[in-house]
Amino acid sequence: MANDHHGESAAREASSTVSVVGPGMEVTGEIKCDGTVRIEGRVEGSIEATKSVVIGRDGTVDGDITTRDIVVAGSVAGTITGQTRVELQDTCKVEGNVHGPRIKLDEGGQVDGRLHMGHMGGGSRSTTPPKDGASGAAEGGSSSTGSRSS
Repeated sequence: MANDHHGESAAREASSTVSVVGPGMEVTGEIKCDGTVRIEGRVEGSIEATKSVVIGRDGTVDGDITTRDIVVAGSVAGTITGQTRVELQDTCKVEGNVHGPRIKLDEGGQVDGRLHMGHMGGGSRSTTPPKDGASGAAEGGSSSTGSRSS
């Protein structure tokens, strides 16, 4: 009977695993992880994680990121794809497109690219462009549009 639970325990451990690229550490190449990856150092290459990716304030990634949930406080040069949620904190600097069904951009966060918000794989939810003819928030980098007004 003990062996029956071993497979379940191993699966649970893999999904709760946190792999860390620490401060001062540099990784070159592709990272694939069952669980969560936390970046406090530098990664040159793509990152794919089954659970989540967290880019710390001093973390930098030069490559694409694909995961379920992602939080970015540092710098990313590449495409970000969050299958459930993308959080871009006030200290983030993103150069590339961001895809996800829910995207949160804190005031002060910088994105030089397009934000694509909608259901992953299906038709994306369209937002109405500004009536003044502006091309959109992501292209100018400094404007902020949305459905709320202040």
